[in-house]
Amino acid sequence: MARAEDVKVKPRSKRAKRIMEKREPKLVEEVKTVLLLHGNKTSQVTKDVLTDIHRLKFREALKLSRKNDDMKPFEPGGETHLEHLARKADCGMFVLDSHTKKRPHNLILGRFFDHRVYDLLELGVDKYRAIREFAAAAASVQAGNKPCFAFVGEQFESDPDFRLAKSMLLDLFRGRLVESINLKGVDHVIFVAAMDRKLLLRPYAIRFKKSGTKIPRVELAEMGPEMDLSIRRTRPAAADLEKEAMKRALIHKKKEKNVSRDNLEGKVGRMYVPRQEVETMPLRKMKGLKRDRRETAVAAKAEKKQRSEGAPTPVSV
Repeated sequence: MARAEDVKVKPRSKRAKRIMEKREPKLVEEVKTVLLLHGNKTSQVTKDVLTDIHRLKFREALKLSRKNDDMKPFEPGGETHLEHLARKADCGMFVLDSHTKKRPHNLILGRFFDHRVYDLLELGVDKYRAIREFAAAAASVQAGNKPCFAFVGEQFESDPDFRLAKSMLLDLFRGRLVESINLKGVDHVIFVAAMDRKLLLRPYAIRFKKSGTKIPRVELAEMGPEMDLSIRRTRPAAADLEKEAMKRALIHKKKEKNVSRDNLEGKVGRMYVPRQEVETMPLRKMKGLKRDRRETAVAAKAEKKQRSEGAPTPVSV
């Protein structure tokens, strides 16, 4: 039996049609809006974490204040209400906080594809310092700016759980994809280090100082939130769903005429050269022919003068 969310609703107006087309999956993905929401039981630590994430994401995050009893993404059927909210708010990612005796100060990060839960990552907050404790450094960072990332540790390349955590953090904080960026727009860097089964997350504010040259001197000041996160549970994407989500847009380039590519010479072009008329082509004049040309010009001038005066043209016998 199909779920109510899977039933296609036919739009009744052009405005509703545009909204539904905007929410459909796209080959070229737009910026992910993050859905921040609370579980059944929460702690003040996880509430402050969501507040700081919302501050860093600025307008690219939607924070809900009510508690949700039926949100347990790792359990079968526990993601139904979560997917409903994602479809309603058109969000591509979520952060859910909870607090239990078995898993204290718990954060669940997940991504959506076609408003279905794609993959999940569960983190435990072992240590936390809020942005308000670094007010001086955080005040210099403009909300919504793109950060730099620094991942330290070979686990980010070898361990699948750490690879998932790296991908999840990049999607969470990277913001909009741009082709170029102003140097002054990069005002903070997020440093993430891997240690055993933990992630040490340290954001720093970037300050440009005078150096006497055109290139400024760069200094870092810790701005928060400072967090030590332990990896608890992960759930990678299903094989069929991953194959569907990894489709790339086919870019059709305009065909170039008379152009081919060679492994050795690279780009090779063929030029069109018209047929050359050698007989009528003005060639280089040699010095030995100047006398003959001069005599021919004098004879032609005399003949032209005789014709203009009406005199008979002499005929050689």
